[in-house]
Amino acid sequence: MGVPPKTTIEKETDCQPEDMEPKQIKEGYLVKKGTVLNSWKVVWVVLSEDGVEFFKRKTDNTPKGMIPLKGAVLTNPCQDFSKRTFVFKLRTAKNQDHYFQASHLEERESWVKDIKRVITCLQGDRKFTRKSTRRSIRLPDTINLSELYILMRDQEDGVKELKLEKERRVYNHCFTGVTVVDWLISKDKARNRPEGLMLATGLLNDGFLQPAGDVSKEAVEGGAESAVLDDPDALYYFADSGFFCEGYSSDEDVIVKEEFRGNIIKQGCLLKQGHRRKNWNVRKFILRDDPAYIHYYDPTKGDENPLGSIHLRGSVITAVEFVPEAKRYDVDGNLFEIITSDDTHYFLQATTAEERKEWIKAIQTVSKTGK
Repeated sequence: MGVPPKTTIEKETDCQPEDMEPKQIKEGYLVKKGTVLNSWKVVWVVLSEDGVEFFKRKTDNTPKGMIPLKGAVLTNPCQDFSKRTFVFKLRTAKNQDHYFQASHLEERESWVKDIKRVITCLQGDRKFTRKSTRRSIRLPDTINLSELYILMRDQEDGVKELKLEKERRVYNHCFTGVTVVDWLISKDKARNRPEGLMLATGLLNDGFLQPAGDVSKEAVEGGAESAVLDDPDALYYFADSGFFCEGYSSDEDVIVKEEFRGNIIKQGCLLKQGHRRKNWNVRKFILRDDPAYIHYYDPTKGDENPLGSIHLRGSVITAVEFVPEAKRYDVDGNLFEIITSDDTHYFLQATTAEERKEWIKAIQTVSKTGK
């Protein structure tokens, strides 16, 4: 399974003198919670050396708002919303809370890293530490949960994702709590099982692991001594994996679920043209390899049900310079088209020329190798 490339524009930066014009550090799509209506909307976010600006559209010249970062505090992960993953929170010096949601784990960690660096620069190199919002556990200072997560995801030496059956339900791309603790001990990350459970709980608290099934969910929600259970019936999955659960409702349901069995190759937000109204909306895309499907979702929703899917086997993917019947507002540059084997046309727009190139290459590979 490939590691999803970044879907945001990044530029290296250092702390600059205060009298210099603030420079843009990063920009890209995120989902933001409204401060008045509490609804979640896709916005174009620009991080500079003194704050975060957000725009209704990427092409807008005037931002909808600006969040000053001097004196701000960043909470990552933010678990105030049980049905939303990859959320982080910014609290300004005036105690105003702003919530943002990324499309996948790597994207969130990239944004958090750069925002923390800006806050540190503004506050005289003050060191920030990640805080857990669920449970208070004490991990050694030498433990880096992000690095540990990467090791666990390694296809050769990491925790193996399996298809497991529990109580007449099939859980795909998951593993047991026992497996996690066994792996941590075998790799000398933990000296014993209690220490392994402490590390696993830290990974779950920070959003790297998610509970699957009633046993593990009850432990998280019911105040068990450890949020992660050293139990063969307690199931978990990686936050950015291809996890899904299926029952035995019908043959048709099994066929539909077949689309989700492939490994995730790439994911992120793109602008997509609708088929009926020809309007453009930001959608979250997840590309899977075998079978060859790309699913697209409404990134503002907290559920896991896609709006649609594109079967890529035999498809043609090319860069284009314009889109017929474009409406609502003009889209320029970084466009590409997917033409399926049944001659259905999909028009998409990436945020940069490099990102378009990466998406085209990834989709072309999957369309040729996947079934």
